[in-house]
Amino acid sequence: MKSTIKDVAKLAGVSFKSVSRVINNEPTVSEKLKKKVWAAIEELDYEPNPSARGLRGAPSSIGFIYDNPNSNYVIDIQHGILNECRKQGYELVIHPCDSQSDGISDELAQMVKRSRAGGLILTPPISEMEDVTRALHQLGIKFVRILSGSAAPDTLSPCVFVDDRTAAFDITKYIIELGHRRIGFLAGDSHHLSSRERLRGYKEAQEKAGIPFEAALVLDGEFSFESGIERSRRLLQLAEPPTAIFAANDEIAAGALFTARMMGIEVPQKLTIVGFEDSPFSRQSWPKLTTARQPNELIAQTAAALLIAELRSRNGADPKAEVRDVGFYPELIIRDSSCPVSAQEN
Repeated sequence: MKSTIKDVAKLAGVSFKSVSRVINNEPTVSEKLKKKVWAAIEELDYEPNPSARGLRGAPSSIGFIYDNPNSNYVIDIQHGILNECRKQGYELVIHPCDSQSDGISDELAQMVKRSRAGGLILTPPISEMEDVTRALHQLGIKFVRILSGSAAPDTLSPCVFVDDRTAAFDITKYIIELGHRRIGFLAGDSHHLSSRERLRGYKEAQEKAGIPFEAALVLDGEFSFESGIERSRRLLQLAEPPTAIFAANDEIAAGALFTARMMGIEVPQKLTIVGFEDSPFSRQSWPKLTTARQPNELIAQTAAALLIAELRSRNGADPKAEVRDVGFYPELIIRDSSCPVSAQEN
């Protein structure tokens, strides 16, 4: 039989109203009472009613904040957060925004106030904007960041970081091991740290292999199919075009595949093309793309779990709980769009 709030009160040896006050995070509740009530809640596996918590002031929802043109990424992140919210009895508020807006910090603060969200999950590039994260921290708004890197940049919040640099190093190393020496790189939006980290990995792998950096083979742009079309055409029209192209995401790589087909260049027979993220573009293109698998749903679910744990820790559910950062490493997936340069020459 499912436990009730009366069962919690009886086990904790307190009144029904005291349990209600703890659940609703009323400011006058003592730490001793909080510990006693939450211990009873955990022992009975009692689930406070989310709608009641929302009406009385305790958070019953979290927010997903994004500014990303990649619909596949946004959908994956949304699904991952929703999975954890449903599991833990929270609602999800989705808030797309313009990260370049001068009032982005105020916008997010007002969004939290209107929606009564307990905290926010920030995704790139917003999660990587120091002025925004410090403003939210100063306002006492709880958040978890998903960002590119191999460690948390500070202690403002828990982080879920993705090691784009090392993954890009391994992708470039793989291309070099296929015998390629002229490798083009199509970057994503420059204000996304992931694009800069992937470029960094590309450069480091070439440097380690003794391949001189050639600026003409690196083109800035956007994380989009159209950007991949336009920039790959520029690379392939060079007097000495690359034998391989490393695109900063699969949409760019799919655009490069389209350009190669329009120019009559066979992939991989005459040109190796590699992407990043393992989005549907990588599996639906022809040939299927070699890429780096980034488990976006799991990344998002992990971020939601960290945020909810942080909220419950702050609200007294488990004040001694330690909320840790979590890292992910994209895995190289070899498919049909890459081959040794020697095979291209035959």
